Amino acid sequence: MELSYPPFEMTDPQGRPAGVSVKLAEALGTHLGRRVVIENIAFDGLIPALKAGHVDCVISSMTATPERAKSIAFSEPYLKTGLALLIADRSPVRAAADLDAPGRVVAVKQGTTGQQWAAASLKQARVLVLDTESTAVLEVLQGRADAFIYDSMSVYTNHRKHPGTTRAALAPFREESWAVGLRQGNDELRRQVNEFLKQFRADGGFEKLGDEFLAEQKAYFKEHAIPFYF
Repeated sequence: MELSYPPFEMTDPQGRPAGVSVKLAEALGTHLGRRVVIENIAFDGLIPALKAGHVDCVISSMTATPERAKSIAFSEPYLKTGLALLIADRSPVRAAADLDAPGRVVAVKQGTTGQQWAAASLKQARVLVLDTESTAVLEVLQGRADAFIYDSMSVYTNHRKHPGTTRAALAPFREESWAVGLRQGNDELRRQVNEFLKQFRADGGFEKLGDEFLAEQKAYFKEHAIPFYF
């Protein structure tokens, strides 16, 4: 996983891996009876690391897309999300339909489905492909980008940090699902991971993770009728 996506993948004050995905990985390790080692890898390096055999699983808020499924396998989905917009307050953009126009500048993070969507959908706007979420947010804050395409939860969090300079279009304009990434042909591990996810959900594991890490977001999304995740 890439440990730069709180509260899902991050480090604690002591520099140790923490967050929703870390807890999920640890619970999976317990289920499998295997020791868990977290490797911190840049997001666009996760699939190459998996295919090369350096890691066994990717649990890093990764969207299961048909394009990615050509090179790796995925577990059953464990979380529903979607693409949303963090918008510069002074921008005329109100929704995704407003992005593809001359003079528009749209920020995306390298290797994400936001980048994939922008590449396929935006023919007139200028797309800024950036290495980190924080850099993309900064482009919006400083008015150099009209909007940043990312998932609803992160858009909500970044807007809450910068309410005076940003707006949030949180209703997903494209729905997505996150899943565990696995090597193709590793059918037994995929079966075990799916078995774990089913049991973890039945035992209330996802609800507990939501309450521990996402209580504020969970309440806000429910109040505004935005689909929530687990």
